[in-house]
Amino acid sequence: LLDACIRGKTVLVTGGGGSIGSELCRQALTLAPKKLVILEHSEFALYSIEQELLERTAKAGSDTELDFVLGSITDRQQVEALFSRVAIDTVYHAAAYKHVPIVERNPIEGFRNNVFGTLYVVRAAVQAGVGRFVFISSDKAVRPTNVMGATKRVAELVVESSARQHAKTVFSMVRFGNVLASSGSVVPLFSRQIAAGGPITLTHSDVTRYFMTIREAVELVIQAGALARGGELFVLDMGTPVRIRDLAERMIRLSGRSIRDENNVNGDVAIEVTGLRPGEKLHEELLIDGDVTGTVHPRIWEVREKSLDLGSFEAELTQLEHGAHGGAARSAVRAMLARWVAGYPDPGTGAQRKSLRAVPLAGQH
Repeated sequence: LLDACIRGKTVLVTGGGGSIGSELCRQALTLAPKKLVILEHSEFALYSIEQELLERTAKAGSDTELDFVLGSITDRQQVEALFSRVAIDTVYHAAAYKHVPIVERNPIEGFRNNVFGTLYVVRAAVQAGVGRFVFISSDKAVRPTNVMGATKRVAELVVESSARQHAKTVFSMVRFGNVLASSGSVVPLFSRQIAAGGPITLTHSDVTRYFMTIREAVELVIQAGALARGGELFVLDMGTPVRIRDLAERMIRLSGRSIRDENNVNGDVAIEVTGLRPGEKLHEELLIDGDVTGTVHPRIWEVREKSLDLGSFEAELTQLEHGAHGGAARSAVRAMLARWVAGYPDPGTGAQRKSLRAVPLAGQH
């Protein structure tokens, strides 16, 4: 399955300098694409992945053409120009703002990047007749209590809507949890805190998260994209959730240091509980509702969740795209998230919407 969408094809990776995007580039390169296009808005991240991939192609004697593009998915004209300039076969859409506290403080930018950026890439892919489009989603899209997760859920709806309308492009979404050692992950954070002598900062003693390595996550993303027939939402088997306090304690011990607590006041590294951050959940989930079925791959599941009346969703999204600015936009963004995303709190009442305006999925009775 691994090379079905890549070998001999022109592949675009958005956010190609990020943690997931750069690993997508590395693995794609080993599968001999005709051309690999990397779109990245950070100059430093683009420079870093460019140097690495050029070294890899030189060592391997690869004849894959590399195209490094500095730009943002929120620049609609640039995105359209890229798809016009290059005949792209497969898109892996990994570009996103993902840090919960930052997006919580900057909801307009989070919405613009994660939702409208996705919308622009999807539209350009459809217009260009791209064969396959794989959207990298997150477990934080499930009943989110934060803006970042809610924007990822709305981005899923954008992809789902396009999948219904445009059968020529095979769309799919892959939802998974935290990736070990990615930028912003607790593992490098804890490592730095341990090296500095502590304390390790923990938001809650009972908080749990799903984890997998970047390599295995990307391998499964590529295979899930190859499995798609159109419109699927795939969930990866993340194993058992990890209690973050247990992870912190194990990392302290593996570093050869001791835990400082009431039982060992002379220990090396203390663990300090700071409290849950705005929008942070104690436990993440992988499913909103619906049925889960297996696929030919034992670690990839297909999920059929209740869908929405996407006609009115698109109308509201278009209105928001061309409408509010400033403070009005901030209110409009939060209001739209509350209307369309199950679990996201209403900005006025704080109540969470529980029911979806359900319509049957194609083939679902």
